[in-house]
Amino acid sequence: MEKLELISKYPRSREYLLLILHELQRANPRNYLTPEDLRLAADYLNLPLSAVHDTVTFYTMFSLRPRGKHIIRLCDSPPCHLAGSWSLLSALKRELGIEVGETTPDGLFTLELTSCLGVCGVAPAMMVDDEVYGNLTEERLREILDSYREGR
Repeated sequence: MEKLELISKYPRSREYLLLILHELQRANPRNYLTPEDLRLAADYLNLPLSAVHDTVTFYTMFSLRPRGKHIIRLCDSPPCHLAGSWSLLSALKRELGIEVGETTPDGLFTLELTSCLGVCGVAPAMMVDDEVYGNLTEERLREILDSYREGR
């Protein structure tokens, strides 16, 4: 589907910018926004390109560089930190063979940190794409990653 057709379901109003940017990012196989995507959103909503760029760089859910098919966001808020998220970060880096901000060589996963997922009651927690996982252990991490490796 052409990208203009993809976003044309939204009214041409600034309040739809975030939804449009999410649509455009999801349409890219490497899960990021291209310069052409930013220009398309700006033109469609009659906004300055700088306003669209500022929005994209403000929100951590958007990326201007290619990422993996699945984005892993480990919560590093104080409750998750106290519940053991840092040991889980070590386990994730070891399991994936990458550092925070990197993508696995097969393009399947990108590892990121986030300041809060809003699920402190099930800390430590992470999000893979739009799915939140809580009460994490190293064993559970491996099971979750394997489910995505198997094509979940």
